[in-house]
Amino acid sequence: MSGGRPLPGSAALFATAASSPASPTPPSLAQPEQRHLDHIQGLLAGNGKDFVAYTKMVRSLQASGLSGPILYQTAFNAFTAVTSLDLPALLKSAEEFELKLTADRNQILERHREKLGEIRIAGVAPSALVQLQQQEQQLQVALTELARQLEEKQQQLQATRQQLQEQQQKAAAALASYELAHAAAATELQAHRQATQSFLLR
Repeated sequence: MSGGRPLPGSAALFATAASSPASPTPPSLAQPEQRHLDHIQGLLAGNGKDFVAYTKMVRSLQASGLSGPILYQTAFNAFTAVTSLDLPALLKSAEEFELKLTADRNQILERHREKLGEIRIAGVAPSALVQLQQQEQQLQVALTELARQLEEKQQQLQATRQQLQEQQQKAAAALASYELAHAAAATELQAHRQATQSFLLR
């Protein structure tokens, strides 16, 4: 075993988990939610004789002041003495955890896309978010229809008001015409009556 070279793949496990987030991290998000940390921890739970157990030993020795190649060499020597795990088996274990994390992330991304309504998963009921999106669309359609009906009613109201105004003007003109005719007839009748009384009643 060479003592001057860091073990390949020793940092890849954590790089896979921390890099390439599914979506941009919100500026206000300082750290992951505990439920997500617990989920990842569950994925990385091993049997004590795997790469995750080895990384715990690395962190323990790192806390004591070791670093660089000597850190990983010392950790590996101690780990293999306890577990009898050789380097190829250790690296294979690291790869298995990386694949496990990748598969889980792909599954979470698929669920996230389904939750957002970007894809449909057969046999899975629409998420609450999708249902709200559908409700929003239905309300938008209903609102658009109401706006159309309102516009139609406003046009009908305007036409009715115009007709009402025309009829009011006609009624006012008819009354004015009648008043003129009535006044003329009454004046003429009164004039004839006065003339009759004046000339015939002597």
